[in-house]
Amino acid sequence: MKLKICGMKYPDNILEVGSLLPDYMGFIFWEKSARYFDGVIPELPKSIKKVGVFVNETIEVILAKAQQHNLQAVQLHGHESVEFCLDLKSKLDQTIEIIKVFSVADDFNFEVLKPFENVCDYFLFDTKGKLPGGNGTTFDWKVLEKYPSSKPFFLSGGIGIEEMDAVKEISKTNLPLYAIDVNSKFEIKPGLKNIEKLNNFKHNLKTLNL
Repeated sequence: MKLKICGMKYPDNILEVGSLLPDYMGFIFWEKSARYFDGVIPELPKSIKKVGVFVNETIEVILAKAQQHNLQAVQLHGHESVEFCLDLKSKLDQTIEIIKVFSVADDFNFEVLKPFENVCDYFLFDTKGKLPGGNGTTFDWKVLEKYPSSKPFFLSGGIGIEEMDAVKEISKTNLPLYAIDVNSKFEIKPGLKNIEKLNNFKHNLKTLNL
């Protein structure tokens, strides 16, 4: 089970989190976010994939940010179309992963995923709320029992220490759960992460891979 720590903002804290060696670290390039990142990403261990999070952004801006920050993944958190994803995929370095986000409620229609199967590397399921992400609440993971695809996905939305038992349970299913994405439940304030809590969560997550 991979771990993605998202919404990083402060350089010293980024380095502290980097010392935990998560698999992915997310930087939000959406100006309306309280975790908006507009700095220089400090040097991180090579094993950590840097993810740029974008919301209805232009391809030109995504390409520029990917080059500027040497991103290894791009997360699309808006209403990007299949055509947009395909165009972006053709212009990005082919080593850069594309993660397409879908906001989930109890009535989520999994049919909407089919057209995106061939234009992204991973899906990410987040809780449907007022904002694109950062709502700090979980959705009912039982909805995922209807997941019709074999494409691996990230699970996000209000996941904290308290959800570890639920994470353990879903890890026992046949779902292609690739990574857990955490953010607000581990924060001291927006963008500033609690290292002790993250280390505890990562240790628990690691036991699922044994």
